Amino acid sequence: MDRYAQVTVRMNKYSVPARMVGRQARVLLNAGDLVVFDGRTEIARHERLMTKGSTRVDLDHYLEVVLRKPGALPGAKALEQARASGRFTPVHDAWWAAACKAHGDADGTRALIEVLMLHRHLPHDHVVAGLATALRAGALTADAVALEARKYNDTADGGADDTTADHQSLMSGDRARGEGEIPAVRSLTERRLRAHIPADTRPLPSVEKYDQLLASRRDTPNEGAAP
Repeated sequence: MDRYAQVTVRMNKYSVPARMVGRQARVLLNAGDLVVFDGRTEIARHERLMTKGSTRVDLDHYLEVVLRKPGALPGAKALEQARASGRFTPVHDAWWAAACKAHGDADGTRALIEVLMLHRHLPHDHVVAGLATALRAGALTADAVALEARKYNDTADGGADDTTADHQSLMSGDRARGEGEIPAVRSLTERRLRAHIPADTRPLPSVEKYDQLLASRRDTPNEGAAP
């Protein structure tokens, strides 16, 4: 594997996980796809390229790299191909923009990368649905997205039609939900700002008992002194 974590087959390049840089792997070239193995473990699968001199890269293969260097993600070819394939959706972009606005470009991008790593363990549609729900609630952390994505995953019948409608309403600015419906994730900051917090009427703590201890010590100043 070259230093870009890519393997060259029939004059075309295909990405592999970044940990494979400098290592050897076994490649199985089929009529319609290409599979890369580390020993007996499949580590990459790509649609076969038919045009010579082309490159196919999977954004997931580089997540650990861009996590250390988040500034490399916006212009990455892997991100461009992920958008073109539909794996990186407008919901990803909207949540990413909101996270960068709230946390800064570097931290916001790192949060997005942590969200993208969820795709390794959860269905793509469930992660996207979690992103949409978290974005509506202003929950701009990977943990909040993971929580919502797992809710969709646990129900298993989270409703693909409902999810699609939510995504469309999110991008168009329309609200598909009822007026009295409460989002699954609530923004704590928004809740604190809107809620009326009553004044704290509890009395201040007293130290009078400690003063009594000090007075007792003054009465026996030489106690414990060396002879």
